[in-house]
Amino acid sequence: MAKIRPLSALLSCVVFSSVCASFPTFANPAEFNQCVVQLKQQAKQAGISQQTIDTSVANLKYVPRVIELDRGQPEFTTTFADYLGKRVTESRVNQGRKLLKKHHDLLQQLTKKYGVPGQYIVAFWGLETNFGGYKGKMPILNSLATLACDPRRSKYFTQELMQALKLKEKYHFSDEKMVGSWAGAMGHTQFMPTNYAKYAVDGDGDGIADLWNSTTDALTSAANFLQHLGWKPNERWGREVLLPKPFDFELLGAKHAQPLTDWAKLNITQVSGQRLSTPDMKAALYVPSGHKGPAFLGYDNFNVIMRWNRSTFYAIAVGHLADRINGGVPLAITPPLHQRLSRAQVKQLQQALNDNGFEVGKPDGVLGKNSINGVQAYQRSKGLVADGFPDKATFSALGLAHQ
Repeated sequence: MAKIRPLSALLSCVVFSSVCASFPTFANPAEFNQCVVQLKQQAKQAGISQQTIDTSVANLKYVPRVIELDRGQPEFTTTFADYLGKRVTESRVNQGRKLLKKHHDLLQQLTKKYGVPGQYIVAFWGLETNFGGYKGKMPILNSLATLACDPRRSKYFTQELMQALKLKEKYHFSDEKMVGSWAGAMGHTQFMPTNYAKYAVDGDGDGIADLWNSTTDALTSAANFLQHLGWKPNERWGREVLLPKPFDFELLGAKHAQPLTDWAKLNITQVSGQRLSTPDMKAALYVPSGHKGPAFLGYDNFNVIMRWNRSTFYAIAVGHLADRINGGVPLAITPPLHQRLSRAQVKQLQQALNDNGFEVGKPDGVLGKNSINGVQAYQRSKGLVADGFPDKATFSALGLAHQ
């Protein structure tokens, strides 16, 4: 039987640290109940009322499914074509356009106050919960307690649980009302409790910032959050662009952001073929499905979207969906339907790169920044198109099977 560690020890772990990840998870109700005793003490120290401690905290339940989802990783990587195709659909575009029109007056007010155009607010709403169609059904307090009592990220989720309890008391939310994702995200815009406390706004003036039932509160809160993340008014998120052929992909990614004037000098154009407009702003170049797919320049607001969700796929999807909702057209270059790579294939790729002197870290089956940089460096050394995309030619050069 796994032994429970004191919550004080768990809280000393750094989020995502390898040390925390090595601790055993709670294996039975008795161990979880012991953790709940410690959570009661933490709640008291956080200023939670005794009534809430006796009712909500005392009745917290362990949810094994939460741990399964936290630990579970997909067997296959997701391609950009698959990701975008499932999120920027014609039905979602059409629904977004209807909602942009329906909430026109509110969105205009939000744009004036927070500087965020309505189509972006609606796009975030669409990607987070399909415009409120699915906000999650798991009890937030139980989910957060399960993760708080699990050693892997105990400190972070204990803090989120304490904040959720404070929200419950502040707005008199019932435990049954507080439902959401397995990780504790809530409402139309899927705010974690800490972000809920910091950025949720009572937009409809009823005295409660209710992200579950008030569309006005949810959209206002999204605009407020984006403003605090640094949204720049009167600027786009970025745009699809056309690259000249041949093109040197050495300048890919956020670390190589440079002024639009410099990208224009490299003969990168708008998809219409017109020259890039060249205001005094920086952009970074992304080719999420390799050199055969669409290319994008991401501006400062692209980085803001990334602060909401640290995924280039997500940021491009939000920006493109916002463009489509605002009357824009589909991408000029359709993302190619690449084969999905299994985690085992990615591990083999990473090991092969390490073996060839291109250090990407311990093979984990995840195509992170280090792995992409390693792929790009290897491609360049072999005279391949160095776009950092692990295509069939790269696998073949490494002596690996791509299928």
